[in-house]
Amino acid sequence: MLSIFSEKHLLHGGLMEPASDHWIPGAESPERANNVLAAIRRVGFGDVVPPDEFDDTHILAVHDPDYVRFLESAWDEWLASGEQGSVARPYAFVTDGMRGAHTENIYGKLGRYAFDIFAPIVAGSWQAIRSAADVAMTGAQHIVHGESSAFAICRPPGHHASADLAGGYCYLNNCAIAAQSMIASGRSKVAILDVDYHHGNGTQSIFYDRDDVLTISLHADPAFEYPYYLGYADERGAGDGLGYNRNYPLARGTRWASYCDALMDALQRIQNYSPDAVVCALGLDTYAMDPTTDFAIQSADYSEMGKLVGSLDAPVLSVLEGGYDIDSIGMNTVNFLAGLRSAKT
Repeated sequence: MLSIFSEKHLLHGGLMEPASDHWIPGAESPERANNVLAAIRRVGFGDVVPPDEFDDTHILAVHDPDYVRFLESAWDEWLASGEQGSVARPYAFVTDGMRGAHTENIYGKLGRYAFDIFAPIVAGSWQAIRSAADVAMTGAQHIVHGESSAFAICRPPGHHASADLAGGYCYLNNCAIAAQSMIASGRSKVAILDVDYHHGNGTQSIFYDRDDVLTISLHADPAFEYPYYLGYADERGAGDGLGYNRNYPLARGTRWASYCDALMDALQRIQNYSPDAVVCALGLDTYAMDPTTDFAIQSADYSEMGKLVGSLDAPVLSVLEGGYDIDSIGMNTVNFLAGLRSAKT
């Protein structure tokens, strides 16, 4: 199986995040992608290649142009404002009753284009963000050109990013961009299956009124877990997209048996949709030992998960999303990919 990886992800580093009354190193760290790459190389799991470079066509098909320009210029604007800190982070956000005005102040822009404080900007963020999109698009093109499976080692992740909002460690929605590039390359229908612990709110919102991309997400119930405000079972799409979005909110402590039941139902829905390709938003934060989450999936379960996803009658592009147990993310990823590969051969 071909994997795509960019060293530019390292430029998005040195991140901190709040923990009650103090700051801690960010869970979304360069070590995540590095350990995934190391595990793939350790087991000799196919070729690893750098991404091709693409123009912004597929990105602008799913993201607002002003938002993309902001991400590109944010760090330079931060420096030009006279700020001296090493991290640009919003502290004010647009809410109901406020205007989404195009303020010139960098703090105003940071809040205008984010829904939480977990998507900071540092000096190398844009290069990493843009390269992650290239990684996803490269994987998509390998699927379009006949590969039965490929793996995009994207960092930063993307499934929380909507058309014009960053959040949850995400900036550009790598899965959405990959799916859109497949559609633009002539595929009539694509399914996105999100198995991250957290709901893919950005992916859902991007495709909510479309029927050419089926979006399905298995995740912790937002009644108790981030992102709180989307991901409920009654969200089924709108307009042309009505019936083409499906959420599976799951309980705290979900184990493989219960998860597998939901996954089997989701996979049957994908089969019924008969997509030309599947994009799997591969979050490994469902792992029992993940320090940020509350499911009970074991390492061996990821092999079975991969086999089930690989049984779909369509090529599969897996795209790295969450997973914050640094010591296990590589092993769990390889287990999933090995299961997927065995089902595709």
